[in-house]
Amino acid sequence: MALIIRNREIVEDGWQVVRAAEDGALPEVAALPAGQIIVPLALWQAQRDALVASRSRDELGVWLAPESEPADIAGDFDEVALIAVDFPVFRDGRGYSTARLLRERYGYQGELRAIGDVLRDQLRFYERCGFDAYALRADKDLHDALKAFTEFTVQYQGAFDEPSPLFRRRLAQQGAAA
Repeated sequence: MALIIRNREIVEDGWQVVRAAEDGALPEVAALPAGQIIVPLALWQAQRDALVASRSRDELGVWLAPESEPADIAGDFDEVALIAVDFPVFRDGRGYSTARLLRERYGYQGELRAIGDVLRDQLRFYERCGFDAYALRADKDLHDALKAFTEFTVQYQGAFDEPSPLFRRRLAQQGAAA
């Protein structure tokens, strides 16, 4: 069983990411592997009813590509156990915006997982945008990656985890001390 980081802990993970074939063809529901699966948004949109009928909520997840629109899954939060955001290459940061939109605009409360080219150096940034689970690249050390969450103790800008920027937090502290 694979290992991931979830809520700043290394845990076993039984989820399988389903991808389209090389030619872009999506698999049929009957051909999907058994157990917990994370399907691409395109498959979810094309075969939603068949997926919901074939599996329990705890066995279904959906992943969004960088060009996916978070609004397209917003009405289905109750049907899936998790949403993953794919980072096909580390330099593609569109998934950060997707995470913030899911959390802040659409109110998604479930597990939000970063998948794909996920690296240690970006974990804290992912977390600040609302991610709480991370499937690091297979060649990366999960134990070393955990250190990324505690290397910086102060963040200057506001984000999902701390909406107020540092200058506002300092002003509030000064006002409370006066």
